[in-house]
Amino acid sequence: MIILSGVYRFLVNTTERVLAPNTLKAIKWEHPAGPKTIHFWAPIAKWGLVLAGIGDMARPANKLSKNQTISLLATGTIWSRYSLVIIPKNYSLFAVNFFVACTGLVQFIRIYLYESSLKEEQEKNKALENKVE
Repeated sequence: MIILSGVYRFLVNTTERVLAPNTLKAIKWEHPAGPKTIHFWAPIAKWGLVLAGIGDMARPANKLSKNQTISLLATGTIWSRYSLVIIPKNYSLFAVNFFVACTGLVQFIRIYLYESSLKEEQEKNKALENKVE
């Protein structure tokens, strides 16, 4: 961890020396949820969940996990709310969690529609079997 924090401090110090003061001000360098804090980098890393959810759109609905999808939907919703309540408000955290909730919702709808179509198909098959008898 010491090596990583040393690398991080080196990158921050180098960035502060290289970028103009106006640029640092424009990117809110000193903001409590700015690029110098974990409050900035954690949401950036969380975009991986959104990308994974978008990647799952290509998967068939029968291969999706309902529990995992509900977890993504719930955590996205809960943390979206939390990010607007904390001080300082963390809009990057809100954005990523909003999109996590959206991808979870879309996947949940896909699973629901798939399971509904299975039930309808089973009912049709039962009705056909009853007519044959």
